[in-house]
Amino acid sequence: MAIYPTPDRIKKLLDNPSDEPFVMVNLLRFKAKASAPDEGMSGAEAYMLYGQRMRGIVERHGGRFLWMGRVDAIVIEDGAQSYDAIALVEYPSRKAFVQIATSAEVNEIGAHRAAGLESQWLIATTRGQP
Repeated sequence: MAIYPTPDRIKKLLDNPSDEPFVMVNLLRFKAKASAPDEGMSGAEAYMLYGQRMRGIVERHGGRFLWMGRVDAIVIEDGAQSYDAIALVEYPSRKAFVQIATSAEVNEIGAHRAAGLESQWLIATTRGQP
């Protein structure tokens, strides 16, 4: 279960020196029942407590939530993973993302994220051709 990046992954993210905005693709799988401090809620409900506050933090730092939706059907896949929801969040830069993600504000609300998530893929994407 991975829900936090390793220092090596953060370094790789920052190895791209671009100060351009980029989009983080969040592939989210929720726990059926949330853990502490959100017992009695579903994992999705606990995660949304985090997500609602995170949106305000991201927007105050120049980012924006582009889209979030539930996964209704998987049309092509390799059978290795399944996800419940996908979110697209634009950050002003990779450096700004790391500053936001490691801030005291985000640390304060992180318990709801951990209570609700079973696993996550967090994929940095840059506009343009492959």
